[in-house]
Amino acid sequence: MSTTPWYTIRNIDTIDTPGFVVYPDRIAENIKRLIASIDNVSRLRPHIKTHKSSEVSRMMLDAGIRKFKCATIAEAEMLATAGAPDILLAYQPVGPKAQRLAALTKRFPAIAWACLIDNLDSAKHLAEVFENSGQTISVFMDLNVGMNRTGIAPEDALPLFEACTALKGITVTGLHAYDGHLRDTDLSIRTRRCDEAFARVVKLQDEIAKRHGRKLTIVAGGTPTFSIHSKREEIECSPGTYIYWDKGYEQTLQEQHYLHAALVITRVVSIPADNTICVDLGHKAIASENPLPNRVFFLNAPELEPTGHSEEHMVFKSTPEKQYHVGDVLYGVPYHICPTVALHETAGVVVNHEVKEQWTTAARKRKLNF
Repeated sequence: MSTTPWYTIRNIDTIDTPGFVVYPDRIAENIKRLIASIDNVSRLRPHIKTHKSSEVSRMMLDAGIRKFKCATIAEAEMLATAGAPDILLAYQPVGPKAQRLAALTKRFPAIAWACLIDNLDSAKHLAEVFENSGQTISVFMDLNVGMNRTGIAPEDALPLFEACTALKGITVTGLHAYDGHLRDTDLSIRTRRCDEAFARVVKLQDEIAKRHGRKLTIVAGGTPTFSIHSKREEIECSPGTYIYWDKGYEQTLQEQHYLHAALVITRVVSIPADNTICVDLGHKAIASENPLPNRVFFLNAPELEPTGHSEEHMVFKSTPEKQYHVGDVLYGVPYHICPTVALHETAGVVVNHEVKEQWTTAARKRKLNF
């Protein structure tokens, strides 16, 4: 058996830094583990905001996943061109986005399209745009179950549903509840809080069914509550980070067992003082919204402690026991992979310890064609 660490790249001298690389064999394993964690693959609606890649989308399609979620028009277009048959834009189209979405759905009429709404003004605008384009789009009512970012409180949503039934151009077919604020390390606490929030969604679903004879589809959760929602037999679940995994969720969601499948690569560019190194992993190459200690973890240098970070540089305190040299390569696991991916135009594809090709992170752009 080889003793070479899984992440080692033998032709690393051909890779400029800072760089981003992915490992398709580990991506495939994560997809396999995701499918095995739920009773029916048809209940999976993964969010593709993490990878933003046509190649990864096709890997999921090849594995039998048919429903997808995304956050931008560009991501929706990427999914459409990759062959996804069912796409939910988990965003409320405001302003020109409504026209862009209508143009995209008209270009791909065979796809089952949907998007979100959380207020009547937006619903009316979307309905007008789609009616004028000769189309009707399914909409999910976006429910605020504690994230306090978007959405309408479930207790206030029935009048919105009833008002939307009179609008041409849209049809309310579902309820969307994202509870990404629930990140308790203790799964029992996270489960209790998740169940309490979800009960409000089910109550609304039941009320609509009782009054109007329609049982709306529920799309619930993301990665933090996937372990909980996956056990509910009649809803769709939307994990996203599982595909590449990151250090933050590895520490928080200890019941989930995915593999790190994407890394940032950086080199030591300076040794300005004893026990101090500087690498070329600045704000422009790794997500930097977390506190300084929680931005990157180096697989081959776990003892390094970050002391400074700027646009093009990151400074670390090293230990006397391990000496570094200018040019040394470090393999980093981001604490937050999703925005890190968006900072890199391409990803080196590592197969058998060598970068064989480059995948374009196509949907990092705000606009492709539509």
